[in-house]
Amino acid sequence: MLAGMDLGGSKIEALLMDQEGDELLCIRQPTPTGDYDATLQAIHNLHHELESHADRQLKLGIGTPGSPSPETGLMRNANSTCLNGQPLQQDLEQLLERPVRMANDADCFTLSEAVDGAASDADIVFGVIIGTGTGGGICVHGQLLLGPNAITGEWGHNPLPWPRPEELPGPACYCGKHGCIETFLSGPGLAGEHLRRTGKTLMAPEIAALAAQGDAAAETTLQIYEDRLARGLASIINVLDPHAIVLGGGLSQLQRLYDNVSQRWQQYIFSDIFHTRLLPPRFGDSSGVRGAAWLWRDQP
Repeated sequence: MLAGMDLGGSKIEALLMDQEGDELLCIRQPTPTGDYDATLQAIHNLHHELESHADRQLKLGIGTPGSPSPETGLMRNANSTCLNGQPLQQDLEQLLERPVRMANDADCFTLSEAVDGAASDADIVFGVIIGTGTGGGICVHGQLLLGPNAITGEWGHNPLPWPRPEELPGPACYCGKHGCIETFLSGPGLAGEHLRRTGKTLMAPEIAALAAQGDAAAETTLQIYEDRLARGLASIINVLDPHAIVLGGGLSQLQRLYDNVSQRWQQYIFSDIFHTRLLPPRFGDSSGVRGAAWLWRDQP
């Protein structure tokens, strides 16, 4: 049996599944807000529930925002800021008295969709989370690609490719720079574009609903977004040449993206053929916790 957890900003999801990927138990509970010690205890309690159900000891795979520094082992770049600067993996292993494997939540999403999800037949997979942020991960032959800086797939903190004059210098990003992909392609980035153009504060689902009803301003906002997403993903294709790109996060539910973006990106890809597939996720918002569990799939 495999145990996984997805440590999100608003919820912690815990999953017990078998080696074939069949779900045996799934539990969700709110994440303690801004409280590191309470977060550790919540993970401990959920892990105990999984073990009680399985009636055996379980190693834990966990997906987290941010990642531990390869130099210090301390968490960094997490939007759940109470995690930053903390030795999360060490503390969990001490608390649970079990081995723990950790990966960034976008890496877990990508692993899930590459192992038995939408891209299970693809050799090279780029997974993208477009929601509150714009995380990414890379799987090659069903294995996460990990580099020496532990930032593989962090496409969101590169500049938007082929920027238009009106896109420069770009919105300020929390990383300290301007014009990062995340500032344009996250959910807040889409809403911000609509606000700048129309003066109206609307969330992405509201903008999509208006566009479907024929609202010209909302349609223009989505077309601008689709072109930016096409540019951002084309730059990945030009470097990585993946067989499939899988979208996750709230904006992945916009079905029009899959046809429109894969048509638009052709003008930016340095090739005369366009075989990379743009796919919706098979497991939706459960991909993260499934990928966390799959971190232990090499163990009997």
